[in-house]
Amino acid sequence: MALHVPKAPGFAQMLKDGAKHFSGLEEAIFRNIQACKELAQTTRTAYGPNGMNKMVINHLEKLFVTNDAATILRELEVQHPAAKMVVMASHMQEQEVGDGTNFVLVFAGALLELAEELLRMGLSVSEVIEGYEMACKKALDILPECVCSSAKNLRDVDEATAMIRTAVMSKQYGNEDFLANLIAQACVSIFPESGNFNVDNVRVCKILGCGLNSSSVLHGMVFKKETEGDITSVKDAKIAVFSCPFDCMVTETKGTVLIKNAEELLSFSKGEEDMMEAQVKAIAEAGTSVVVTGGKVADMALHYANKYQLMVVRLNSKWDLRRLCKTVGAVALPRLTPPTPEEMGHCDSVYLTEVGDTQVVVFKHEKEDGAISTLVIRGSTDNLMDDIERAIDDGVNTFKVLVRDKRLLPGGGATEIELAKQITSYGESCPGLEQYAIKKFAEAFEAVPRALAENSGVKGNELVSKLYAVHHEGNKNIGFDIEGEGAALKDMLEAGILDPYLVKHWGIKLATNAAVTVLRVDQIIMAKPAGGPKAPKQQGHWDKDSWEDEPDKFNTHY
Repeated sequence: MALHVPKAPGFAQMLKDGAKHFSGLEEAIFRNIQACKELAQTTRTAYGPNGMNKMVINHLEKLFVTNDAATILRELEVQHPAAKMVVMASHMQEQEVGDGTNFVLVFAGALLELAEELLRMGLSVSEVIEGYEMACKKALDILPECVCSSAKNLRDVDEATAMIRTAVMSKQYGNEDFLANLIAQACVSIFPESGNFNVDNVRVCKILGCGLNSSSVLHGMVFKKETEGDITSVKDAKIAVFSCPFDCMVTETKGTVLIKNAEELLSFSKGEEDMMEAQVKAIAEAGTSVVVTGGKVADMALHYANKYQLMVVRLNSKWDLRRLCKTVGAVALPRLTPPTPEEMGHCDSVYLTEVGDTQVVVFKHEKEDGAISTLVIRGSTDNLMDDIERAIDDGVNTFKVLVRDKRLLPGGGATEIELAKQITSYGESCPGLEQYAIKKFAEAFEAVPRALAENSGVKGNELVSKLYAVHHEGNKNIGFDIEGEGAALKDMLEAGILDPYLVKHWGIKLATNAAVTVLRVDQIIMAKPAGGPKAPKQQGHWDKDSWEDEPDKFNTHY
């Protein structure tokens, strides 16, 4: 009989072999705080216009070069449970307002770092949490007082450009004016009268070559595809969209045809051709001039399409097909039937053009208020264009946030120092032990201007003390001047560096929630991961479509 080894007494007795558990201040809380601090440290250097880029290679070996915190976190699959909570908070920020993800990380990291000091001083966790929650509530009450201006008319391209500029600046420093103008044109052109702005209606099409300054805005859609037939441009197009292949119908049931002599063989294929021609002719006679199909295009069908002067475009992706339907107002038909006038879409011009050395098909609306506009981005490398796309994403989201709430706060650390100043004085008026936590909450706001300063190569302490001095004199809108020499200050309202109110509001809320959630944990119990034999690694290329491409390694089918 096997020797019975008794387990160590205590908590481990209850759990299966291989389970881990950490409890108490030292093991659980400080460990969690450490993990979150490391995470915040990583993205902190990417904060602001002078933030450094990160090179992230994800599990599919795709390379990302970016300073966008949301992308970095999405590609780093963070394993630590406490750090995951902070990551979730920043994802939530991304979904809620689309920008300010790095602010959440930096702020939550600072809150936890200062909480650690308080706990080491001997405060209990509940007092720290209570203080943080009071301070957070107070901060959200003070925020509206910091509002320095609000967007008056979002249909004016120049004004929209000024609002979007700050968001773009933190991603693409140096190109912000050019990009913000493009984004503003795209957003304003599709901003409907009803006031419901949809982010998905601004498309991005990335084409290699040239340089960023050759990018442009088109009203309508751009696809990196070639046309199938001979006709390459149609004015005032009537568009029929089919979600099926542009091919003759194959019967659902299996049938066998007996052919007795040569004439029957000839007439058999002739009948098929006539049927195809009849279908294409009917489509053309309905007034269609462009056919868009979601499947393959048969040679025979293409031949007749050219005969009846139909332009044929093939789109592989269902998304593109749906978006195109939305843009031109068509209905995707599941079978090759002649479309009724209601089912046909309309577009001012559809043409094939060459951008760089890439053939693109453009569906263009002449009038401004289209349903979709596309930014054609040019750049020297794919990584650069991906990064520009992220900047555009932030810009478009900023526009959306301003549609919901037009208030603006001064950027460049001005709002943070103003909040810190007011929360500190609020903390001093509190009698209990939570006053320490409230003051630390105020101190955590300093992490933002400090990160901006350190990334620009300026001493953080010097800047923070200068900012405090100016804010005590009552100048609310003074922030850090990145372009100045050393720790220079500047009026953010005049400089036009403004953040949307909602970005800060949600950022403070989510960061505090994340920090408090991490602090509330006092035990981590990890069960033994479910074992079992590991699945055999697939040897083929990860982008392979099906198993049929190569004989499989396990000799399972013969």
